[in-house]
Amino acid sequence: MLISICYFTWILSVVFNGPMAVAIPKVNTPAYRVLVNASDPSQGTVEDFTQNLTANYTGWSFHTLGENMFPNYTMDYTTEKPTDFALMFAIIFSGVTGLMAGANMSGELARPSVSIPRGTVQAVFTTLFAYIATAFLMAATSSRYLLQNDYTVMMDTNFHRIFILIGIFSTTLFSSMSNLIGSSRVLNRLSHDKLFGCLLRPAKIEIGDRNPVVSVVITWICVVLVFLVGAMNKIAKLTSIFFLLSYMGVNVATLALELTSAPNFRPTFKYFSWQTCALGVIATGTMMLVVDASMSALGVVVLMTLIMVLHYQAPSVSSGSISQALIYHQVRKYLLLLDVRKEHVKYWRPQILLLVSRPASACSLLDFVNDLKKSGLYVVGHVRKGDMDSSAVVDPLQQVFPYWLSLIDYLKLKAFVELTMSNNIRHGIQQLMRLSGLGAMKPNTVVIGFHELAPSQATLQESQLLKDLRFSKIDRAAVVEYFTAGDYMPKELDGNLERLAPVDYVNVLKDVLHMTKNLCVARHFSKLDKEALSRGWNGQKRYIDVWPVDLQKPQETGLGWDNSSLFLLQLACILSMSSRWRSYTKLRVFICVNSLQDMHRRERQLKNMLQTLRIEGESSVVPWDHVVCHYQPTNGASGNTTIPSVDLPPAYISAFNDMVKRYSEEAAITLLNLPVPPNSAEDDGEKYLEMVRNLTDAFPPTLLVHGVSSVISTAL
Repeated sequence: MLISICYFTWILSVVFNGPMAVAIPKVNTPAYRVLVNASDPSQGTVEDFTQNLTANYTGWSFHTLGENMFPNYTMDYTTEKPTDFALMFAIIFSGVTGLMAGANMSGELARPSVSIPRGTVQAVFTTLFAYIATAFLMAATSSRYLLQNDYTVMMDTNFHRIFILIGIFSTTLFSSMSNLIGSSRVLNRLSHDKLFGCLLRPAKIEIGDRNPVVSVVITWICVVLVFLVGAMNKIAKLTSIFFLLSYMGVNVATLALELTSAPNFRPTFKYFSWQTCALGVIATGTMMLVVDASMSALGVVVLMTLIMVLHYQAPSVSSGSISQALIYHQVRKYLLLLDVRKEHVKYWRPQILLLVSRPASACSLLDFVNDLKKSGLYVVGHVRKGDMDSSAVVDPLQQVFPYWLSLIDYLKLKAFVELTMSNNIRHGIQQLMRLSGLGAMKPNTVVIGFHELAPSQATLQESQLLKDLRFSKIDRAAVVEYFTAGDYMPKELDGNLERLAPVDYVNVLKDVLHMTKNLCVARHFSKLDKEALSRGWNGQKRYIDVWPVDLQKPQETGLGWDNSSLFLLQLACILSMSSRWRSYTKLRVFICVNSLQDMHRRERQLKNMLQTLRIEGESSVVPWDHVVCHYQPTNGASGNTTIPSVDLPPAYISAFNDMVKRYSEEAAITLLNLPVPPNSAEDDGEKYLEMVRNLTDAFPPTLLVHGVSSVISTAL
């Protein structure tokens, strides 16, 4: 009301005041400068305030209005620098920044969703009308010389200067207070959300009825520091750029929400659309560059720095993150473009489903598969034995799912978690193999631990986990306690301590192959020590040993490898390319020959094949006639006949085991072909497991592999 009265007095002055001469203020020192020696301008100038300089105030005149209609930029006498459109825009724009005061005070409003848009639009049109009316009235009553040399022309032409002085003081005070209180509220909320850690902790202090006094003081100190710049026009340019940047951020946020089609984003503003958001982004960005390109670039750098700090340091907040909506939108779009019918062997990569029963005893395997995935899909699957109780309030898996997610995060694995429930573990594994993944990103390889005679011991410790995790609501001690507790197995199996039977385990292996997925069986991974790997062996790199031998076809010792052997070689190559293995290990490929005469020829062929496949590794040819001599097919079959894996002679298996141990005893990991599971798991399941157990007894960490599809190409 007070401001309106003061403004109205100036309107009356415009209407009733006639022509007059207005004195140029003494603060306009450039206007009072005269030459020291008129005949010699090189001697410089001096300020002569004894002059009586005036400018014409014409009163209402269309002639004066016509003279002032077009721009004629001169010098700003407060800074003595030339003016232009950018400076004028920055000065005027800083006067409309109070439009966001309602948004800053949204916590104090009863209906912010209604009051903010309505109040903002009303303020915009009211301010626009007042500014345009003032500009036209001043242009129609004051000469251009007066407007350029007297910034207090409204005071000098009013009935009394005190009215305009009161109006300026009131406007400045109210605008400053609204911005000060609004900014302090924003600062207070930032501190409560812990977005910048302990840096803003003092701003959380409140007095009385949630009055953020400390935030107000901090904001006031920041304002005073800005005032130290000294020139108001410079400050106006600085504040205009940061306000434009904040408005651009609002437009970018609403544009992102609109483009991601977030269902809960339903703006009530009648004229809202993505086009208006995009126009706002373009307009604010353009005007930032117009005002000051270098200062705008600095503002963008500051903004990006804050965004990076928030991204990497800010804790999880209940308000959510728009980045998740953007990621979801892009992932969904590109998943639809990823067509399984367009897959090609040139671009094959492992997409792994790791089946885990007790994660506390499989930490090394979990970490190893993370190295093996080669930027592919990695899913950790677990089957909980039980049935969905219709009387249960919630799904039992929802209660344990957060612990699994926290374990994955604390182990620093780039993996997804899939949990399912079934009365039969085998049926649950079938569900995981069929349903894990999405679209073309579905597992093509299944990794499973070997079925030992006794359950493996839990090795999970707090020292293996990350010390701090920003987004986990479960600390690492609780995760370790959950997965290592003595009652973990009863909790996960509803009191049933029964392990997967050997017959069911072998049937699971067969199911994997029937679903045309590559199969990997892991054994002895409790021996895998990454720290020892980094130390090396006697100061040298350790080996990743590959034995692409088909024990059921010992007569085929050539290099005409099948899909399974090539898959074995591909996995070894991928592992050797992993960042954590490349520095400390070397790939070594063994090929077995039946006679010493073939050794040099086979070694040359192996080197040529590795070179053709662009695989860096050592080649080694070893005689194994002392092993093959124990291969004696039964039932009168010839020596070239493939016999079932369960019928492989024990002496043959033992001799091969001794040979591998002799060459690969100190290897970091050994990869072998997995003998094909028997046709009848009920009759031969236990015998098959015993054979695999004898085959890999006392080995280093071993991966038994059986591939079913083509995975390697020389085209890239």
